[in-house]
Parts: sequence; C-alpha cells; structure tokens
Amino acid sequence: MTGHHRTPVTVVGLGSMGSALAEAFIDAGHRTTVWNRTASKAVPLVSKGAVHARTTAEAVAASPLVIACLTTYESTIEALEPAAATLKGRALVSLNSGSPAGARQLGDWALGHGARYLGGAVKNVPSAVGAEDTLLYYGGDRAVFDEFAGTLRVLGGDTVYLGADADLAALYEMAVGGTLLPALVGFFQGAAALQARGLEVASMVRFSTKWFEMINSVLPVFADEIDRGDYSEPASSVRLFLAGAAHDEELGREANLDTEWHRPFHDLLKRAVEAGYGDQSISALTEMLRNPAPTP
Repeated sequence: MTGHHRTPVTVVGLGSMGSALAEAFIDAGHRTTVWNRTASKAVPLVSKGAVHARTTAEAVAASPLVIACLTTYESTIEALEPAAATLKGRALVSLNSGSPAGARQLGDWALGHGARYLGGAVKNVPSAVGAEDTLLYYGGDRAVFDEFAGTLRVLGGDTVYLGADADLAALYEMAVGGTLLPALVGFFQGAAALQARGLEVASMVRFSTKWFEMINSVLPVFADEIDRGDYSEPASSVRLFLAGAAHDEELGREANLDTEWHRPFHDLLKRAVEAGYGDQSISALTEMLRNPAPTP
C-alpha cells in the first residue's frame, strides 16, 4: 500500500489502550494525530512520528477517521464537545467500555452533530493490538466500516462487523465480558487454596489452561441448547452442580478461604431446582437469569 493511500487517523485518548492503537497506526504508516487531556502522554507517540493536537477540535479536523478511546461514553462526549462543529461528515469510531445505553447515547450525539458513527470494542489487552488474531468488533454505520475496514484491520486481523445498531459492540462486550471476573476469582481462590498448602500457584497454570479449553469446547453445545430452549439432554445437570456447593464450603473451611462469592451462584442453582430444572442441563440457568428473583 503506497503512502498516499493510507488514511490519516486521529486518536483521542491516550491511556494504555489508546496509545497502543495510535502506535499501531503509526507503525502501519498512517499519518496519526493524537490528543489527550494530559498532554505529556502524547510525547512517546510524537517521538515515533505522531502529530500532537493541542485541542480536540484541532485533532478532529486533522483526519477523516477519528478513533475515540476514553474511559466511558460520557467522557468521550465531554472530550469531543468542544469539537462538535468539526465532526460533521467525519467518521467517529469509539473503542471504549460501557453499556449499550451509553453507546446509543454517544451514537445519537455523534449523529446529531453530523458525524458518521461506528461503535467498537477491542477484545484483548493493549499489547495484543495489531496482531493477526486480535478481535475487534463494530456496530453502526455500515458505510463507515466498509470505507475504513482496511485501516481498522491495522488494529487487529480479526475485525468483524456485527450490524447496523450502534450499541451492538457494547452489547457483545458485556455479554462476552461477563465471564471474566467469575473466572478470575475462581482462579484466585484456587491460588489461595494451593498457597494454604505451601504449593506454588504457577503449578496450577497448565491445569487451569486445560480446564478453560474444556469450557471452550462445550460452549457451542450450551449455545445450541439455549437457542433451542431444550435442556433435556444434559451432559451436566443443575442438580450435579448444586451437589458441588458443599465441596466449595468444605474447601473454604479447610483452607480458611472466603468463599462467600459462591453464595449467589448457589442461590441461583437452588432457584433452578425449585423451578423444575434440577435434572436438566446447567445451561437452563439462562432461564433463571431471564427471570430475576424478586428483590426482598
């Protein structure tokens, strides 16, 4: 790709992820303009060839494609408000975390100022930006995605368009990301249990990895059960998981661990049994999550 075919890009927000995005564009030969509330964060990128804009209006005016990577959708609007008049006709792509409602709010705000909006999410850590297998997905203006797909793939080779709704990336971000904290806390509990026996946490990593691979392998089965609404042929039943609750409590007493974080999961299992799902697949918990217990 020759130099004059590389789209100029602006990156607003230079935290660890924003800086990684800007660096990927610089490395790929795009004229990259950067802005951050704390100007000193732009210095390392300027040394690599970025142009430092003094204001967001100046930053937005510099490029047809503006990537916003701030902490929240609200902070994105706040940062870009002084540049609102400059947004008209430009493509605004947000790459930050937040709720679907926040994404819709930002999308409406951007469209109200004449921008073309694409909401996205990076499903990896900053160090993975630019890798062929790094996943980014987007929802919103299809024309924006089609026009800048080649440029956006600089950030990750697994680049996906989800659909026309501006909040789709945020929805998938939260739907997929919901597994992270429970999985990590489970690992941390295992770490504490091993240390209580004088064992190194590193000794469990290979086994945990295999366990996560097993979980990966059954997700398509669970997804199919949930999509069909048929939980009648369980590989693992709700009642089987509930029987394990006693083991969690016993390990907690033996290793002097705080296992209170399990309680909401155990309560969910008990509600499922009471609702008649005891001998059905564990994926039937989806039905309970769709019908939250009344607040006391």
